[in-house]
Amino acid sequence: MATAISVPIILVNFKAYLEGTGENGLSLAKVAERVWMETGVTIGVAPPPPDIRLLTSSTRIPVFAQHMDAIIPGSHTGRVTAEAIKEAGAVGTLLNHSEYRLQIAEIQTCVERAKQEGLITVLCTNNPTVSSACAAVGPDFIAIEPPELIGTGIPVSKAKPEVITRSIESVRKVNPSVQVLCGAGISKGEDVKAAIRLGTSGVLLASGVVKAKDPEAVLLEMAINAKS
Repeated sequence: MATAISVPIILVNFKAYLEGTGENGLSLAKVAERVWMETGVTIGVAPPPPDIRLLTSSTRIPVFAQHMDAIIPGSHTGRVTAEAIKEAGAVGTLLNHSEYRLQIAEIQTCVERAKQEGLITVLCTNNPTVSSACAAVGPDFIAIEPPELIGTGIPVSKAKPEVITRSIESVRKVNPSVQVLCGAGISKGEDVKAAIRLGTSGVLLASGVVKAKDPEAVLLEMAINAKS
């Protein structure tokens, strides 16, 4: 059984940005922790793999891996197992991000392996059809991210709201227990509000926070809008 995460959630992917690596990543995680404590809105982070333990040992916020491989422990150089993610203190993992696509068989194995270790799965998709297919494997969350909008500052919740609403509808038809997040282009509080009004349980974003001049102000505005 995976650890429960309260929603709405703002999940920040640090990617491989220098601003989210090492001590910089720890500073961002502490910012996220302060905003969570001030607003009560769950703020999760997904740091680079070497930094998972640093963040889990220094903060109380939910920490996610950025990726997990569809393997069991053994002779697999350079791979990431569910056991390693859990042992490092993370509560879950992203899967199938547009920058790290997986085959459907790999996705299914990863979700099954994550469940065995009690990890939360956030499965990224790009359209209603893929969202529907991925809902069938039973992730905890599906994060809808049209890849052409990632990093543009143009939020999918405004540019392509029909992608969100159709995906939510298709996911609920297949598996009502799967919660839906909105990603791609989220950078302002109003983007978060729009995503939640469309029926999502929160947002997945990256550069809008990690590369912001004042990440704390951005996260605080987002959290306030997530509650309104």
